[in-house]
Amino acid sequence: MTQPMTQTMTEPVKVAIAVAQFNATVTEQLLAGCQHALVEGGVAAEDIDVVHVPGAWELPLACRWLADADAHQAIIALGAVVRGETPHFDFISAECARGLGEVALSSRIPVLFGVLTPNTPEQAYARSDPERGNKGGEVGRAAVQMMQVRHQLTTRNGHGS
Repeated sequence: MTQPMTQTMTEPVKVAIAVAQFNATVTEQLLAGCQHALVEGGVAAEDIDVVHVPGAWELPLACRWLADADAHQAIIALGAVVRGETPHFDFISAECARGLGEVALSSRIPVLFGVLTPNTPEQAYARSDPERGNKGGEVGRAAVQMMQVRHQLTTRNGHGS
């Protein structure tokens, strides 16, 4: 039987956050919520590296570079792609998700998907609102849990952390 996950990290870790600047009002709120959740989860504020990229399209490449640096135990991608009147939304959101998944699988580092894909700007604001359940915070908590899972599995199997 597996042991339940603890709420905070017990060993020092470094986390990277790649944030899209497009829809900055939303993404900066996601970033604040994410950072808060990471610190609450035991990640030292000085061990959170933040890089800004132009938009969601650039997130997979930035996360690849972060993974290649081999300096972080988790990488978080934050962005907001709001549906518009053209198919542009479909291409950007699908390729962003695909690219981030590829980075996670090929690097074997948790890459967390904090990219909102709402239908309206109002939905984006609601999902980034600290008073109504900021999705950045959810992704930050998921990053802590994924690092704990990896530590638990690698320690159990004798491979270190």
